[in-house]
Amino acid sequence: MTILVLDNPELIAKAAVASGFNAATLLAEGKRPHRIRFHYGFNKHALDISDRAIIRQHAVYLCQHPSASVQIHGHSDNFGAEDYNQFLSRQRTSAVARLLVEEGVAESRILAASWGSARPFTTPDDRAANRRVEIEYLTHDMAKAL
Repeated sequence: MTILVLDNPELIAKAAVASGFNAATLLAEGKRPHRIRFHYGFNKHALDISDRAIIRQHAVYLCQHPSASVQIHGHSDNFGAEDYNQFLSRQRTSAVARLLVEEGVAESRILAASWGSARPFTTPDDRAANRRVEIEYLTHDMAKAL
């Protein structure tokens, strides 16, 4: 058996659809969407269509589970000035938070953190992997503490 690991959201989405994946079934069962990391192109902060669809699934889950909260972590690569990287990571975080709010999630259930290039996912040289947003689900107590 050969296993192919993809880190391209568009290819992953196409493969999921080709294999018969149905997001409506997942949401009807009340399961949290599996994908929590979204990657960006160089100097980009807009979400692509497949990312928006998955974040909408997170919004549906959050609306179905009112005790759940999320913290959105925005990151950038280490290319350029850190002030700009911090700004770009804030834009990425804000884009995800806005979409969740547009889909009905209360702002009070969303915490945002923008890290710039301070917390790389992998080595700083792997810039593509470090340009990302991550959604972290929090327990009620954890959200109150933060």
